Amino acid sequence: MAIVKKIMIGLIIIVVLISLGTVAFLNTERFGKHPADERLSRIRQSPNYVAGSFQNLNDTPMLTEGVGYSKVMYEFLFSAKPKEPTLKVPSVKTNLKTLDPTENVLIWMGHSTYFMQLDGKKILVDPVLSGNASPLSFTTKAYKGTDIYNTDDIPEIDYLFLSHDHWDHMDYNTLKQLDPKTKKVITGLGNGAHLERWGYNPTKIIEGDWYDTIHLDQGFVAHITPTRHFSGRGFKRAQTLWASFVLKTPSTSIYIGGDSGYGTHFKVIGEKHGPFDLAILENGQYDEKWKYIHMLPGEQFKAANDLKAQSILPVHSGKFTLANHDWDEPLKKITAENIQSEKKVITPMIGEQVNLNDSLQQFTHWWESKN
Repeated sequence: MAIVKKIMIGLIIIVVLISLGTVAFLNTERFGKHPADERLSRIRQSPNYVAGSFQNLNDTPMLTEGVGYSKVMYEFLFSAKPKEPTLKVPSVKTNLKTLDPTENVLIWMGHSTYFMQLDGKKILVDPVLSGNASPLSFTTKAYKGTDIYNTDDIPEIDYLFLSHDHWDHMDYNTLKQLDPKTKKVITGLGNGAHLERWGYNPTKIIEGDWYDTIHLDQGFVAHITPTRHFSGRGFKRAQTLWASFVLKTPSTSIYIGGDSGYGTHFKVIGEKHGPFDLAILENGQYDEKWKYIHMLPGEQFKAANDLKAQSILPVHSGKFTLANHDWDEPLKKITAENIQSEKKVITPMIGEQVNLNDSLQQFTHWWESKN
């Protein structure tokens, strides 16, 4: 009995130590901070915040009906792993600091990170430039060849858009380093709490609710708009608002999609703010098991039609594995399905300059290689 007692005490000590270590880890700076005080008071006034958390406009279960977390975990642990590139992913590095300031251009940096220069303003969206997309640097690593940009390559940014606080969109290390280069941050309610913990001056953070309008500079207006998704950097979800954005400049209108399952919000946004010259839409990390929070192949065209968008830039793929499909499947499918659509689908390599005023610019199927 004495031996059993010692074993039990030892197990209890181990459990306690693991629990304390987990709590300590979750309280490190990289996890950010939950909204509090005046920020939380403002959040509680939002019609989208109900019973202690933000809610989607459409009913949005995390998993499809009939799918349990045990099934998801089993497939993650024991099913065949999705194909990842075995060679370096093709890329070309455009120098962002020497761009002609009169040109309207876009440079995709893999996954959901992209730089835009529009009517003289420099814009960055969801920058993840630290080589991984998780709180642990040795997990969710970027594919070889995709991590060609770092924060030293980024010029001074006029507008930084942050769609939500998931690790593959709001990267602690990247944002800490970009703080001195960033003039204004536009994001959903609550996300400023993370940024302030990371050293950002509150005066340059603009937080808003869905359908808030932000007048940035003369001729530049942003509207914060809904998506069908969720938020959270730890165990507690939906304490900060996930969003998409409408960006109107003197010469163009762009929809910045963030993460979203297909829903009625696209049609409402199209009616309120369309048409769009370009819709930047997620196209990757999907699965029938979580079809409500990420669009499935083909739904990008439905969303673009609802938005009244002329062209689509598919993002949210090409850099990290966060779902069970092969790394190149999203691009293969959207280009194949585009045969039936009148939309232009823009598929640049990572780092390739997209000339937004050139409707005739062509792009290769760079993912079709020995990878």
